Amino acid sequence: MPRIPYRLVGAAAVLVSLPLAVAPPVAAVAVEPDYTITVNPDATGAAIPKSMYGVFFEDINYAADGGLYAELVRNRSFEFNGTDASGYHGLTAWAATGSAVVTNDDQRLDERNRNYLRVTGEAGLTNAGYNTGLAVKKSGRYDFSVWARADATTSLEVGLHTAGGTALAAPLTLSVAGDTWKKYTGTLQATATSDVARLSVKASGSARLDEISLFPRDTYKGRANGLRKDLAEKIAALKPGFVRFPGGCLVNTGSMYQYTAANNYPRARSYQWKDTVGPVETRATNKNFWGYNQSYGLGYYEYFQFSEDIGAMPLPVLPALVTGCGQNRATVDEALLQQYIQDTLDLIEFANGAPTTTWGKVRADMGHPKPFHLTTLGIGNEENLPEEYWANFLRFESAIKAKYPDITVVSNSGPDDQGSTFENLWAKNRAHGSDMVDEHYYNSPSWFLQNNRRYDAYDRSGPQVFLGEYASLDAKLFNSLAEAAYMTGLERNADVVRMASYAPLLANIDNVQWKPDMIWFDNDESWGSTSYQVQKLFMNNVGDRVVPTTTTGNVLQPKPITGGVGLSTWRTAATYDDVKVTSPDGTVLFSDDFNDGNADGWTSVTNRGAWAVTNGAYTQTTTDTEDTMVKGATISATDYDYTLKATKTAGAEGFLVAFGIQETGQFYWWNLGGWNNTQGAIEKGITSAKEQILTKPNSVTTGKTYDLKISVRGTKVTLFLDGVEWGSFDDNAVTEPFAQVVTEDTRTGELIVKVVNAQDTPAVTKIDLGGRKVARTAKQTVITGDPGEQNTRSAEPILPVTSTVSGIAATFTREFPANSVTFLRIKTR
Repeated sequence: MPRIPYRLVGAAAVLVSLPLAVAPPVAAVAVEPDYTITVNPDATGAAIPKSMYGVFFEDINYAADGGLYAELVRNRSFEFNGTDASGYHGLTAWAATGSAVVTNDDQRLDERNRNYLRVTGEAGLTNAGYNTGLAVKKSGRYDFSVWARADATTSLEVGLHTAGGTALAAPLTLSVAGDTWKKYTGTLQATATSDVARLSVKASGSARLDEISLFPRDTYKGRANGLRKDLAEKIAALKPGFVRFPGGCLVNTGSMYQYTAANNYPRARSYQWKDTVGPVETRATNKNFWGYNQSYGLGYYEYFQFSEDIGAMPLPVLPALVTGCGQNRATVDEALLQQYIQDTLDLIEFANGAPTTTWGKVRADMGHPKPFHLTTLGIGNEENLPEEYWANFLRFESAIKAKYPDITVVSNSGPDDQGSTFENLWAKNRAHGSDMVDEHYYNSPSWFLQNNRRYDAYDRSGPQVFLGEYASLDAKLFNSLAEAAYMTGLERNADVVRMASYAPLLANIDNVQWKPDMIWFDNDESWGSTSYQVQKLFMNNVGDRVVPTTTTGNVLQPKPITGGVGLSTWRTAATYDDVKVTSPDGTVLFSDDFNDGNADGWTSVTNRGAWAVTNGAYTQTTTDTEDTMVKGATISATDYDYTLKATKTAGAEGFLVAFGIQETGQFYWWNLGGWNNTQGAIEKGITSAKEQILTKPNSVTTGKTYDLKISVRGTKVTLFLDGVEWGSFDDNAVTEPFAQVVTEDTRTGELIVKVVNAQDTPAVTKIDLGGRKVARTAKQTVITGDPGEQNTRSAEPILPVTSTVSGIAATFTREFPANSVTFLRIKTR
């Protein structure tokens, strides 16, 4: 019986049988596709390295202590002090009873471990760990240790209990004898599960105590001094090709000097890898750039070990003696520069050297006689002093290549995706022929949807790109979809972009210095953000070669800049007056001179600051508040002029004049006197997350009144300061919500079709596989949902769904859901 085909778009093909004698021939119903993806059958795409996607770990958001590092005790060595953060002291996180005094004298445990606790008579200590308490599981075993010495035999009773005193384990008794430091150990077994447990140590006698530690026996891979299992497993599940560590701004900030007795063991020094290896009780703690103390219990040895455990390439980043992240200082000490260069060479020996070498022996003594196979390292991070950084980079690179010519040395391009520093450093790297250049940027979803082709035009013969930090500035599904669309462009340009890693990896929900982040956690739970789910989908389905394709279909047009006008300040008090919005013909669209004594036409956007009408002007009087934005009228016209007078009255910065404010939170603002009154910029973003469109040096004088004008014509904006053009830009990039890439997994014999549809309507798509013979079914994984949704501790609504679908052929049509990422793994025949 003849069969007549009928295609059901978005589902399996259905074959309908009709007797010819009963029904006339029926033509197939044609559905006009919104998009067409066509594989080029004659072209060979770029090979994709195993290192294409990795993870970026920085000790930010308490990602190490209280996070990935499994130690449960906070401030275990009594080293916290006011340098770390306001209010910190030697007994931070401890409650003490009786005579317990933090002491620093020549009886200390180690020259690098300066403080210890002297207890006399009946004394008690209680530690609540991080977040709300220590997390313990029923039947779990927890290894306790303490370094101690005693004038006479002293008894220690160690226990686990709730805040109310209910026991959570049978107590452990230790007897301290002898006036030399010795490590005492024991194990507590939890009798119940709790996330608010306390560790208590009761002393009877006179003793000195240090390094009081409690570790879960069940660490990742059971390693001593190991990692929190659920967090490590989530990272391992990504199957990263590399681990970049230990930062980030953590690397190249702080005081650039060595940690020695000669300089009285300074705090707030730069991150130095030698501080972080060897026995944990000899590692020196340090102020963390992000506002807390770092124990260095998670150090370079543990980073290398973890990279090896998850099959990832280690990629350490070392300071170039030029600070970044807003500090902007460069060393002029030649001896210190030589020391840091030698430290870098010593690191390579630590990672790769034989156990007979000086630093190879340190590694071997720590339990790893075999090398860690370090192949790549970075010098510096986001330095915004390009000349000083480049001079130092060349010194580091020359020394490394002279001794280890096969090591890939990664340079960088500053803190943003464009601007003078970026252009300057890229020009230097191209001319020099650097191995690889590290780019960083955090931008709005629209930027990622507008810049899918960023790397199409990069020089194929120039340095390769390491996209070391990137993220769309929020944690909702729409941000993840924008990132996914962008990642198709990274893969398409795998010959240029050789490595990429998302923004900070971990965030403790109760201690956040930066977001968005990939994995969130508290003291006993962890969950992946929507970006974690998208990153995992890409990282688990990379393939090893790009299959060249073309896309045709719907093209969106750039949108004119309309929306609300606003005013704001940043740690600055200011006065605004004579606010007016007019059309080009002079028609007044909005006006407020505040002479009526009120600001009825204005509403607070951020609920910050102290706004009031004073003497016929709108004033904001706080100088310690960031982003005090208020919004005036919403402008629907596409062509308009926004004018006002602005006066700084006190504070650190200048003016923030907003326009194009949308209900979604997206806006533009003209930032004058930003960055501690050193720079002006046009920024575009969502709420507090912004990308820089235009930057230039600028400062604002306190007490001086400035005439400001923002002239908007569709997508083009021109800015005037006191009647003189200050700058202009045209935000006319086309948003591309539909993106795709096809890769091949030669090991499994599969094509991987990856489609992102970051818009509110489904995308009917014709897929032409260039005549390839393929199986009729495929494995499909889809991530979709409300674009404003996010994953939280209480619910993870955005998760991948995997199924088997039919209707696959050399040419077939599918409907990709609105706001979705879809991967099809198709077997070739």
